[in-house]
Amino acid sequence: MKPTDLEVYLNEKSKVLGFSHSGAAPLSRPLSFDVYQNWLQEGHHGEMKYLATHAPIKEHPQQKWPKARSALIFAAPYVPHPHPPQDFPLRETRISLYAQGYDYHHWFKTKLQELCNELKELFPEEEFIAMTDSSPVLERDLAYRAGLGWIGKNSCIIHPKHGSLFFLGEIYSSLSLTLSKTPVHDFCGTCRRCVEVCPTQALSSAKTLDARKCISYLTIESRQLPPEELREKMGDWLFGCDLCQTVCPWNQKVFKNQLSFAPLESKTPEQENSLEEELRWILTSSGKQLEKALFGTALSRAGGFGLKRNALIVTANRRCSRLRPEVEALRSHPKLGELAEWALKKLSDTP
Repeated sequence: MKPTDLEVYLNEKSKVLGFSHSGAAPLSRPLSFDVYQNWLQEGHHGEMKYLATHAPIKEHPQQKWPKARSALIFAAPYVPHPHPPQDFPLRETRISLYAQGYDYHHWFKTKLQELCNELKELFPEEEFIAMTDSSPVLERDLAYRAGLGWIGKNSCIIHPKHGSLFFLGEIYSSLSLTLSKTPVHDFCGTCRRCVEVCPTQALSSAKTLDARKCISYLTIESRQLPPEELREKMGDWLFGCDLCQTVCPWNQKVFKNQLSFAPLESKTPEQENSLEEELRWILTSSGKQLEKALFGTALSRAGGFGLKRNALIVTANRRCSRLRPEVEALRSHPKLGELAEWALKKLSDTP
């Protein structure tokens, strides 16, 4: 199969599989690897020690996949979410857009594996390995080189026609591929909306994200209580945060009036009541109950501790005083007690 024919084939398969755009890049040393190393040395990765552990493989993928020569990169949009759960128990709590459905690590990789199987039939002597960001891949570097977008000041890949609200997935191959796409020009210009909207000031204009201040990190990846000076700034986010993406003019252009970037979501009295019931459910359920109800979704990554921690912060920041008994019940919790005391103090300030 000629490279031009392969490119047509991949574009057609991308549409069938629900991908918005795709490309390919050689598996050479990442262009941004030195920046990545400096980022790690500055400690911006927080508790995510695996990012440093996997750095050698990200620099030289052939250490883990000796026959890999190139990567096919695919973007899968998640607004609206392509795989929403039927009985999702959280409707009013504020959850990152990517997490409002089944975990992409599963369904996205399944689609990529399907494509791998077809490519194997076309190229029986070659190897194809499907992966998502759970593998040691500097995928934004690959996506940039493959022409899927530029790296914005919010540190996300942005495409002028697709915005940035999409997942990235890869297929590593023993094929040596060079497709026709070239890197996309950086259209951020002088815009600093993402930097300015971040409540915890986790972003800098140098396209650097300090995960230790990022609401997504604090509500998902971290296994600790957030510093007290950041708690009120975390607003009403139960899981993740979209502000630096939804405020982006390129996403506003693509999604028009669908996206919110308010510090706190405004709700009707009925919505507020529903929100409090959802928070009450989280605060009073056991870890196993939460895990069972949220099985298969991204929210299970936070675990029972993380979800209760986040619910306490949302309860305090939205001043849900009717949840005071549920908060008081956690004062003796070995890990959450201090946070419960903080939340009660905030609730005491409620007019």
